[in-house]
Amino acid sequence: MSNKAAVLFRVVAVAEAFSWAGLLIGMFLKYVVELGEGGVPVLGAVHGAMFVLYLVVTLGVAKPLGWKFGTVVTAVLASIPPLFTWWFEAWALRRGKLDGPQHVEHGGTSLFVRRTANA
Repeated sequence: MSNKAAVLFRVVAVAEAFSWAGLLIGMFLKYVVELGEGGVPVLGAVHGAMFVLYLVVTLGVAKPLGWKFGTVVTAVLASIPPLFTWWFEAWALRRGKLDGPQHVEHGGTSLFVRRTANA
C-alpha cells in the first residue's frame, strides 16, 4: 500500500507545482506583458483543483506512509508558496519518507536512484 501511496503523492505534488508555474506564467502574461487574459481563468481553475487534490492526497497518504504530525504539517504548508510541493516531495524522498533504501532494493517507487561510486 505504501508504494502506491508514495507514487500517488509524488505525482500529485509535482503536478501541483507545475500548475502553480503555469498560473504564474499566465499572470505574468496578463498583468506584466498585458496580452489579455493569458489563460488565467483556465490556469487558475486547474491550479485550484490541483491544490485541493494535493491536500486531500497528502492527508490520505499520511497514515500509509507512516508520517508523523510534523511531516504532515510541513507537507500541507508546502502547498502555499509556489513550487514548494515539488521541494517537499524531493525533501521527503531524500529523508526516506516516501521510499527509503530498502524499497529501492525490492523494486520500490524510486524514480531517481542515486548511484554511489565504488572505491
